[in-house]
Amino acid sequence: MGQSERVPGLDASLEATADRVAACMDALGLNEADVAGHSHGGALAMMLAARHPERVRRLILFAPANPYCDLGRQLIGFYQTRVGMCLARQIPWLPRMLKKTALSRMYGDPCRVPKDALEGYTAGLRVPGTVEHVLNIVRGWYADMGQLREVLADLAEKPTLLIWGDRDRAVGLDSARELQRTLRRSRLVVLPGVGHIPFEEVPEACNDAMYDWLASPLPS
Repeated sequence: MGQSERVPGLDASLEATADRVAACMDALGLNEADVAGHSHGGALAMMLAARHPERVRRLILFAPANPYCDLGRQLIGFYQTRVGMCLARQIPWLPRMLKKTALSRMYGDPCRVPKDALEGYTAGLRVPGTVEHVLNIVRGWYADMGQLREVLADLAEKPTLLIWGDRDRAVGLDSARELQRTLRRSRLVVLPGVGHIPFEEVPEACNDAMYDWLASPLPS
């Protein structure tokens, strides 16, 4: 959640969050934009484009959470239980080595994890309100994915770049191909040996793919 203010009781659903992004664009005077999103943020970017199509010119999606992927079903189910929620509230205070191991599994090659990456990912977890907001996202996960599935057809003609690592353990590459069939004006870039955070693991390849996509004329 970065440096965002933690607001108790904030609606964490994809639809409500997408509407807040549109409101942020209003406040910034942005009529439209090319929007990039990763993982849950990728699902949010798709929902934004579905609910506010005139605001999103193109999408760039890094391994976006999507209704065609079931890899995280067991983990999400666990964190919806009382025991899982109790454990989630302890995650910010778990030993550094456990968190380091969890982060390394998000990479195709753990040797590529930047030295300062762990602190960047975990510092925000200690901000009061962060874990509860994440748990609210988890509680509504299947409802969100169901709503996203319903609106994906509305994005069939939205120009979309999909970037995926073939060693992604969080959002499987199989779902990328299903998503590409739904998003008919999409291009899929598969990065060999790369995990769930491609823009950190191979930033040059991701930058090149984004530059080429954004520099090309919008499909007519």
